[in-house]
Amino acid sequence: MGMNLGNTSSSEPEVMMDINTTPLIDVMLVLLIMLIITIPAQLHSVNLDMPVSQPPKVKVDPVVIKIEVGNDSVVRWNDTELPSREVLISKLTEASTIQPQPELHIRSAPKAKYEVVAAVLANAQRLGLNKLGIVGSEQFAK
Repeated sequence: MGMNLGNTSSSEPEVMMDINTTPLIDVMLVLLIMLIITIPAQLHSVNLDMPVSQPPKVKVDPVVIKIEVGNDSVVRWNDTELPSREVLISKLTEASTIQPQPELHIRSAPKAKYEVVAAVLANAQRLGLNKLGIVGSEQFAK
């Protein structure tokens, strides 16, 4: 029963082979504290940017103007016969000033001259009327 005191014959102390973990633990604790401090405080509310509600706009039905070109190439404005091309242009000019812009429903008879229908379309477009519709074209699909 004896105690091992190591090699007493040499005068140099033995080299320590274990790593010193005290500085490592200190650094880890400092990093943990910094992490805890930098995390923002938890709030019990959620911040959302919600859009501002606006009442729905009142839907206004546009004015519908019916232009018909008959077999005899006579132009009718809402079932009223127009005597000349100048009257048509003046009516289209009046329609171009209406807000909101009216819809032009253009119907042509099967025997109407192409030049008359094309002139109506060209005059309407030239005066800035963009809401044009060709009505009754299903009669030509044969």
